[in-house]
Amino acid sequence: MEAINANAASLKNKANEILGVNPEDAKLTKSFLLVSFVALLLGGLFGLLQGINRAGLLELPSWLNYYQVLTAHGLLLIVVFSGFFMIGYFYSGLSHTLGGLLPKVRKLGWIGYGLSMFGTVLVVIMVLMNEATVLFTFYPPMMAHPIFYFGLVFVVLGIWSCCIGAFIQVADWRKKHKGQHLPILSFFATGAFVLLLGCTLFVAVEVLFLILPWSLGWVDTINVMLARTLFWAFGHTAVNIWYLTAVSAWYVIVPRVIGGTLWNDTLTRVVVIALVIMNITGGFHHQIVDPGISDTIKYMHVFMSLAIGFPSLMTAYALFVVMERAGRRKGGKGALGWLKKLPWGDVRFLAPFIAMLAFAPAGAGGIAQTTFQLNAVVHNTMWVVGHFHLTLGMSVAMTFFGISYWLIPFISGRVLTPAMNKLGVIQTYIWAAAMVLMAFAMHTAGLFGSPRRTSYTTYGDHAAALGWDPYMLLIGFGAVLLTIGVLIQFYAVIHLMFFAPKGQTEFPIAPKEPGDVTGYWTERWGVWVVLLIIVVAMAYVVPIVDMIVNAPPGSPPIRPW
Repeated sequence: MEAINANAASLKNKANEILGVNPEDAKLTKSFLLVSFVALLLGGLFGLLQGINRAGLLELPSWLNYYQVLTAHGLLLIVVFSGFFMIGYFYSGLSHTLGGLLPKVRKLGWIGYGLSMFGTVLVVIMVLMNEATVLFTFYPPMMAHPIFYFGLVFVVLGIWSCCIGAFIQVADWRKKHKGQHLPILSFFATGAFVLLLGCTLFVAVEVLFLILPWSLGWVDTINVMLARTLFWAFGHTAVNIWYLTAVSAWYVIVPRVIGGTLWNDTLTRVVVIALVIMNITGGFHHQIVDPGISDTIKYMHVFMSLAIGFPSLMTAYALFVVMERAGRRKGGKGALGWLKKLPWGDVRFLAPFIAMLAFAPAGAGGIAQTTFQLNAVVHNTMWVVGHFHLTLGMSVAMTFFGISYWLIPFISGRVLTPAMNKLGVIQTYIWAAAMVLMAFAMHTAGLFGSPRRTSYTTYGDHAAALGWDPYMLLIGFGAVLLTIGVLIQFYAVIHLMFFAPKGQTEFPIAPKEPGDVTGYWTERWGVWVVLLIIVVAMAYVVPIVDMIVNAPPGSPPIRPW
């Protein structure tokens, strides 16, 4: 019986790879991606308002203040765009590589989609009503309307439903394929969902046990230090989850697009394992300037944050090896002749390649923000905003754009035409130029002392503030260019989803190098999760217990808007 089941599962896997996408699974992925790019459109328009306001070219009306716009921009792009895309992309990968989603997994995916959508709507309504102008970080003692926090609860419940579905899918496949290696894209997905579940546990505790009772008036004050710490255990990891999602495409998809092979299957899995074990820790490096936390704890988290650089450096090496190997196999000669053989006119490669390049200065900037002395200089300045636009705005978003040009046609039964590919290349250059311009202006203005999270002001025509104006104008110009890029990208998504010519599109997964044997020890997910829990406990148990036992004076709610 087991042999029959194994043969049936194997045939299902092969049929799925040959025939393409499962229609029911495609609907689920398409729904997640559509919401993701609607959030990109709305968040991008809010970004335009921010940019031209910071440039001093627009005064927002009284019914829509700068901080409302900033809150909406952050939540729509950091949470909704990135989160919905990540889930849709990995669910399609699980479906394609594991022989189609189980009915109960698909159901959990739809439940997660519905819960997250409901929560997102509640959050956005409260922000637009100016009842939740608390920025992406929603730091206490600023207090939003309770419905805003209930919305966040539903978003987290939706995420948990999707995580559980992914784990059931992987467990079912492993049960039916004992002794076999989990396909590499599903291995990435497993790691990403482990991190997603782990980090949202922290923010769930913050919202359910600290913020909601406080916002409902059940308690008078809140432990601000504890709330911030629980938030950054989530926020620090969330950004790296989106990065891990992009990295999966760099390792698995891009080599296939350029006609290459995987770098090394075992070491690729080591990168995933390292990122999973080390990612949740390090949250305190966002709180280096916060009082009440010992230097010992801060230094430990700085080290834990910098440790993520190890798998990142492995990634940088691996990707250029893959590209050089592919270029030389196509006839590239000399030290750099292989570069000419890469498909620079293919948006599926161009967009993620520029995203990879952007991660070099983004990572260097992150190291500056993780260092005690340098962080004290740049912490509350525009430098941090520039860093975030390099990481999420370029490394992550541009990789997602490149993925969309093959994934959306794949799930829609359509094809990427040469004309749409050319439009994608144009969009890529516009987006890259705008982001580089904005990041340069933000980093430079930050070094000159321009603060983040503030609306346009000259501080009474102070000379220092007037010196920031040229950089603010560059930011405004970059915001206009980015809006053009957003509109083109949204048009491309809608066209590829509903109007492109019918046809079959490949789900590009790179093959292994001949003779590349994977160590089965990498499949010990129980061990990796236990190690993750141990490292997280080392990082958080002592400081959190201290914050509870020796709690600082609580703060009542403050509404500064």
